Amino acid sequence: MANILYHVLSSSALLSLGLYHLISTTRNFLKSPHSYSAKLFHPFPPSSSHHRLRHLPLYLAILSLLVAIIHQLILSTDSDPLLKGHTPVHHLTSLQSSSLLFLFLLLSLSLLLSDSHPSLLPLPPDLLFALSSLLFFLSSSLSSSKASLQTSDLEAKCHSVTSTISTLSSLLCLILTFLPRLFPADVFLAASVCLRGLWELQTGLSLYADAFIPEGCHRLLDVVNGVEGSTKCDLDESKFRAIAILDLAFLIHVTLVVVIVLVTYAVVAKSVGGVGVKRLGSYEALPTSTSSPTEAAPNHSSHIQMKALSGNQA
Repeated sequence: MANILYHVLSSSALLSLGLYHLISTTRNFLKSPHSYSAKLFHPFPPSSSHHRLRHLPLYLAILSLLVAIIHQLILSTDSDPLLKGHTPVHHLTSLQSSSLLFLFLLLSLSLLLSDSHPSLLPLPPDLLFALSSLLFFLSSSLSSSKASLQTSDLEAKCHSVTSTISTLSSLLCLILTFLPRLFPADVFLAASVCLRGLWELQTGLSLYADAFIPEGCHRLLDVVNGVEGSTKCDLDESKFRAIAILDLAFLIHVTLVVVIVLVTYAVVAKSVGGVGVKRLGSYEALPTSTSSPTEAAPNHSSHIQMKALSGNQA
């Protein structure tokens, strides 16, 4: 139950963060497309009555990271009967996850300090995107390592997809480091965070919720906390079927994210009023001079009449 709750909370945090970044990015682009530049963090609009709430998304992200770090540290102390060698593998991987989450926490604190007190820590946006790219790359490497160490093919598939999403996020952050005005890359970055949140929920349901575990697979009763190979498929046919179901679920999540992006863009464009779109693609009709009948005569006399050409000219 604790593992499902952790995945639900992680999914909610990632999905909320990605959706907020998507809305803020789209809004900034539509309001001023010519001066648009990608930012890693978008504070709430300044207001005298809600000045302390400008950094609310960062506060929630920091709180979520602290909860995740505590969860991973507690998980690393659990006993695991499925040992590989003399040291439980999940003990080491949980410590690695805690270290990576601490790096994300450090980045969030740096963002908070840089935005609230720029004189103390003036971090440029390109450096922040470069650091984010590095952290997402480390996250991808860690997920890939977990997939290779898993005794369960089902869990290995979940970690493999997570690694792919993190690689995509790392690549997009790297692109925004050098091309901060590339609006599609910023949108895809927000979409990748939303996709990571949805896949986090899918992982928790597929591994720890009995109603969502694919047919032919089951949880091992002697692994209480659901770590390292706790969900297995007995037959190869069941394993292949479970992996195919996960592939289908991933495509459904991708489709859902695409719909979220399109709906968000349409709603934000309507709320902004389409100012940026009109500014980019609008044109003004050439003025047509309406002359009075008294002015028609001089204008008519200024025209040069051409003789009608008759016959063939040599």
